[in-house]
Amino acid sequence: MFRSCKNLLLLTIILLLNCKKEEVSKYKKPNILFILVDDLGYHDVSITESKFYETPNVAKLAQGSMLFTQGYAASRVCSPSRASIMTGKFTARHGITDWIGAKSREDWRSRNRYDKLLPTTYVKALPKQDVTMAEAFKSEGYKTFFAGKWHLGAKGSYPENHGFDINKGGFHRGGPNGGYFSPFNNPKLKDKRRGEDLTLRLASETAKFIQEHKDSSFFAFLSFYAVHAPIQTTKTKWKKYRDKADSLGITQSGYSMERILPIRQVQDNPVYGGLVETMDDAVGIVLKALKDNNLDKNTIVVFTSDNGGVASGDHYATSNLPLRGGKGYQWEGGIRVPFLIKVPWLKNNRLETNFPVVHTDFYPTFLDLVGIPLKPAQHKDGISLKPVLEGKEINIDRPLYWHYPHYGNQGGEPTSIIQQNDWKLIHYWEDNRQELYKLPSTEKDEFNVIKEHSKLAKDLSNQLLTWLEEVGAKYPEKDVLFDKNKRKTRLENIKTKKLQTLEKDRLKVLSKDFKPNKNWWKSKVTVD
Repeated sequence: MFRSCKNLLLLTIILLLNCKKEEVSKYKKPNILFILVDDLGYHDVSITESKFYETPNVAKLAQGSMLFTQGYAASRVCSPSRASIMTGKFTARHGITDWIGAKSREDWRSRNRYDKLLPTTYVKALPKQDVTMAEAFKSEGYKTFFAGKWHLGAKGSYPENHGFDINKGGFHRGGPNGGYFSPFNNPKLKDKRRGEDLTLRLASETAKFIQEHKDSSFFAFLSFYAVHAPIQTTKTKWKKYRDKADSLGITQSGYSMERILPIRQVQDNPVYGGLVETMDDAVGIVLKALKDNNLDKNTIVVFTSDNGGVASGDHYATSNLPLRGGKGYQWEGGIRVPFLIKVPWLKNNRLETNFPVVHTDFYPTFLDLVGIPLKPAQHKDGISLKPVLEGKEINIDRPLYWHYPHYGNQGGEPTSIIQQNDWKLIHYWEDNRQELYKLPSTEKDEFNVIKEHSKLAKDLSNQLLTWLEEVGAKYPEKDVLFDKNKRKTRLENIKTKKLQTLEKDRLKVLSKDFKPNKNWWKSKVTVD
């Protein structure tokens, strides 16, 4: 009798535990998978009408996502945008206004750029007083995971210091330290086999985390080093895109001059094409992991980029046309990016919107979607996009601000920007001139209409400058050693020698016998 009662009690406990486990599993808070690509331009994916790059997995994700056609990065370069995603604050407010490692003040002269201004100093690590998105979710019981590029501070300011339980590959460097094929030379990512692809490895690590934590609520942040320079790919993928460029017709000229540097006019770089496709392959890996673990119906998925595509400087990898400029530039090509949010349980007939959104909106949107109280004192410069994702209209007249008191490696100039009601005003710090554009009809930023709308420009200018003062923005200063003759010589050399070299290199990469080195950037373990 005693044994029967004991067995009955044990059985009851097991049943209760199983019911509890099922209840937790059924009602656990939704997961979040954030996919951030480095330097991916707005027109670098097929869903935004690229005819050259092939991204079927991103297209598949887009089928159930809201595409924000006016989705903006918080900055034209990486570190500031990433800090804004993590904190919900615009760059002038959190103080990381340039990529961490960029020279400023008198040190800028060592670049031999001969610019009129000395870029200001900036914050060089994610402020510890900020409650990051990861910390917000961790405090609510979420398991938090980071893989890939961090670039938000040195040791002591790594992902694990800002709310992430697991860090695979995130440290102070902004590019792939050892290239895209193992050995990676990354202190936060152990090598497994020679020639392994970095982008696919990061996706595999993320997929493994998803599988191991399928019974928990998780916040996974997959931050690719791709498609940042140095651009590299396999021989197979290079050939695919080289042949595709040939079939589309290879033009003899692929560049034109912007104000300072040449800028790419065509998407035909087969190395970059292979790198983009590998990124898409990696997206497929993590999406499959969600489906295989029955998490695709309970996981919010985001896909975006930290800034526009690299059309000048770095590796002159892509063209952002019809958008003007690219990474580092103050125009649309520098800040408009792919911007997808998928919420599986929200069904509406609007899968696309031109409502202007920015990186700072992710923080409050995620909290709102999963039922966590908002933190308005933290994500001061973001709004919840939940109503838009539900197919509703948001009647809000909010300004967006960008502050970049630096010179970009890609030809961009020190500027601050305000955008409101489809009007964008750009303030140049070299001489305080301004440009006014109407969006989105003048996407190429070619039609400066400040003379026709001087009153509006003045009002926007006053609003911009007032806001900058309120948040304690820092500004560049005049360089007392500025030599206009040296600057003139440098610009003339760019227009002749640099442009010719770029055209020659472009055709070389497109030639049938192109070979970067014996092992194709370490992707071929055995040498031919």
